[in-house]
Amino acid sequence: MRSAKRAAILAVFSFGCGFAADNLMTRGDVRQALDFIGAHENAQVALQTKIAEIPAPPFQEQQRAAAIAAEFRRVHLDRVEIDPAGNVLGWRQGASPRALAIAAHLDTVFPPGTDVKVKHAGERLNGPGLVDDSRGLAVIISLAEALDEAHIRTRHSLLFVADVGEEGIGNLRGIKYLVGEGRYSGQIDAFISIDGDGTNCIFHREIGSRRYRVTISGPGGHSFLNFGRVNPAHALGRIIALLANMQVPANPKTTYNVGRIGGGTSVNSIPFEVWFEFDMRSEDEQELVRLEQTFLSLVHRGAAEENGFRAESGTKLTVDAKQIGLRHAIANSNNTPLVEAMTYAAEAVGLGKPVLRAGSTDSNAAASAGIPSITVDGGGGAGNLHSLEEWFAPAGSAKGIEKVLLAILRWDERP
Repeated sequence: MRSAKRAAILAVFSFGCGFAADNLMTRGDVRQALDFIGAHENAQVALQTKIAEIPAPPFQEQQRAAAIAAEFRRVHLDRVEIDPAGNVLGWRQGASPRALAIAAHLDTVFPPGTDVKVKHAGERLNGPGLVDDSRGLAVIISLAEALDEAHIRTRHSLLFVADVGEEGIGNLRGIKYLVGEGRYSGQIDAFISIDGDGTNCIFHREIGSRRYRVTISGPGGHSFLNFGRVNPAHALGRIIALLANMQVPANPKTTYNVGRIGGGTSVNSIPFEVWFEFDMRSEDEQELVRLEQTFLSLVHRGAAEENGFRAESGTKLTVDAKQIGLRHAIANSNNTPLVEAMTYAAEAVGLGKPVLRAGSTDSNAAASAGIPSITVDGGGGAGNLHSLEEWFAPAGSAKGIEKVLLAILRWDERP
């Protein structure tokens, strides 16, 4: 009765929202999969919690990767492997070897030693990385499990990916490898990333970014005996003050940030080296290029000011601005079928019409390779991502998985 009622409601709902009546919502195997997902919401959240409590600092995703590989095998994915980049891969073979990739990233932003224990706070759960992207990993595993339970067959093969290097200076290395050097790169026809905060949006355009590590070097010395020499830390201060005054447009949205600073040896020593890391982003590629040029100009200007101020000392600073991250801004017009399928699915499960936004996720690497790509959330409520107070509200979160299931099948059955 529950399956029949769900099918009737969703079929009427999809028709009322402007979608033609279709066979998808009347299929018994689809109803079975949707019911399985809805009945296992608690298990999905428990899996998400389990994943979140496995540390996965940047470039140290191996422990979590091993756990995800075991989960892929548990839900009967085929050809499970960890590729040379560190990505975990698993397959559901379709009628065609051409593939739709469904991905979530393994890494978090949190360094080794972070307490990743998930804590209950009323109707919420709190924990670093609990949403970004432990939720995404739980979603792709739960999705594979539901497809297996209902014996659903697809035209396209489905490639499930738990990838490395999405955060920070990982520079999307996992997906870049998958769609570039990986042995399945030529088989992927479309790409869906599960990432985000549960706000029912589709990231259908790619925000570009440039990231730099700037190192300022000098002779160093004793803070009293060698006072008057050029000071890399003082130059760093001059540079950051110049950068903080940069004006950027609100539309297209363009941003910048000094994210990390380091260097020096002791409080009473002139540093011989200091560094900082800088992030620039824009929805427009040309605006990002202009910002990058301004940034580099101000870096050298700030160092020159310190050199000029201490010219009498006969000492001089050197500056090395090294790019450590690159993502292109892309308005990806070739992903319309994915956007339409996901919009259909979100409305069909009762989440309403999704908001279309620009994002900076794993989809950027796939889109840069010419593969139609989108990123969507995995359901539930969420907030304070990338902080120690990251939280997840699990009520109704199963709808996020139902949405992805329907979108995959809708995209797969298109003419």
